[in-house]
Amino acid sequence: MKLVLESNQKMDYLQESDVIDFSHPVIQKMMSNLFNDKQTDMEKAKIAFQFVRDHISHSWDIQGTRVTSKASEVLIYGEGICYAKSNLLAALLRGQGIPTGFCYQRLMIFDTPEKGYSLHALNGVFLQSINRWIRLDARGNKPGVQAEFSVDKEILAFSVQEAFDEKDYSIIYTKPNEKIVAVLKQHSDAIEMYKHHLPDAL
Repeated sequence: MKLVLESNQKMDYLQESDVIDFSHPVIQKMMSNLFNDKQTDMEKAKIAFQFVRDHISHSWDIQGTRVTSKASEVLIYGEGICYAKSNLLAALLRGQGIPTGFCYQRLMIFDTPEKGYSLHALNGVFLQSINRWIRLDARGNKPGVQAEFSVDKEILAFSVQEAFDEKDYSIIYTKPNEKIVAVLKQHSDAIEMYKHHLPDAL
């Protein structure tokens, strides 16, 4: 897939915001634990991706009810759905000066179209060392889901099944989708939110 940038200004993919709060002390401390000045941008991206993928639990996988949204919250509580995990990965990388945006897929929320659809969030990351944007999906692996860090071929958590009206959006956005931010703010039970209230299209 040819990726399309929402903005041609890389600075737009480095901005801090209410949810991408990389100046928060807990984010700053984690960055100092994960990164050092000798690492390349590719090494930092892989380290951050694997940390968020493997050490932040996906709420549905652990049947956790807590709703997290801000990157700092996701890190403090160690859990969140894909939207929240993409916020944390963006914060860790933007805090290192690595442009990072937001990408989406429309997927069946469970195993059949009748059970509905939801937006799934992942990240677009610009690596200066290869002068290219790549997509990374830190959702978290489980049986049947195996996302990896790769610059040669995308290895995402989910492959889109167009025959079932799933969709892969090509745009790398500078900010999390407003509908997604609103849903996370409006709900306090992650399981109930996940089952019934996730947006199903951009």
